Amino acid sequence: MMNTYFDIIGKLFDKVRTEQAKPIREAAEKVAYCIQQGGIIHLFGCGHSHILTEEVFYRAGGLVPISPILIEKLMLHEGAVRSSELERQNDLAAEFMRKQDIRKDEVVFVLSTSGRNPVPVDVALMAKEKGAFTVGMTSLEYSMSQPSRHRSGKHLADAVDLVIDNFSVKGDAVLSHPGLQVPFTPSSTVVGALILNALFAESIEIMIEAGFRPPVFLSGNVDGSDEHNQALIEVYRERIALLA
Repeated sequence: MMNTYFDIIGKLFDKVRTEQAKPIREAAEKVAYCIQQGGIIHLFGCGHSHILTEEVFYRAGGLVPISPILIEKLMLHEGAVRSSELERQNDLAAEFMRKQDIRKDEVVFVLSTSGRNPVPVDVALMAKEKGAFTVGMTSLEYSMSQPSRHRSGKHLADAVDLVIDNFSVKGDAVLSHPGLQVPFTPSSTVVGALILNALFAESIEIMIEAGFRPPVFLSGNVDGSDEHNQALIEVYRERIALLA
């Protein structure tokens, strides 16, 4: 199974690289422009999707102006089953989205592989109302196989300005075995991490080629990094409370 999984993930990496290059490049350009204008990149996901928002936050070699929208009751550590129930509620996003400092022309990534639950859809719609450019990372195959739970009938792909497909299968489990009746082992997190890191790498190159010095963290375990990182944190501290 291990080698089968490696093979499947390798093929998904290649599929994303060839078939999603255009939307990834477009998102990278939006990110680069936003940061050059002094803006912030916001990310939101429920359940396991929230992991990707933390993957790129305060990360060695990563961009500094990254702001994850971390709503604990929609994560896992306050109750996994409860978080899934809450993600399905229409209008729940309003209670935390109105507090988010999202500004015109900033970029908001909304991460939901199934794309069917109301909270991610509402986050995307409310971010657009604030004037942000919204990017949805989802699986179109998975999403289109299931009806939306949002009152409008919209999936995440219908609610954002730009869609990046992570090509997860329905149910997000890519392996099977005759000895087990259900599929197993997901792909969305590893593929999602690849997409986000590749996208931000592209945006960093765009900024460099434009003559702009991208704000990138050094590893805290490298001598001299504290001064470098603290100077960058001071620039964004007022906008990103989690950097404190």
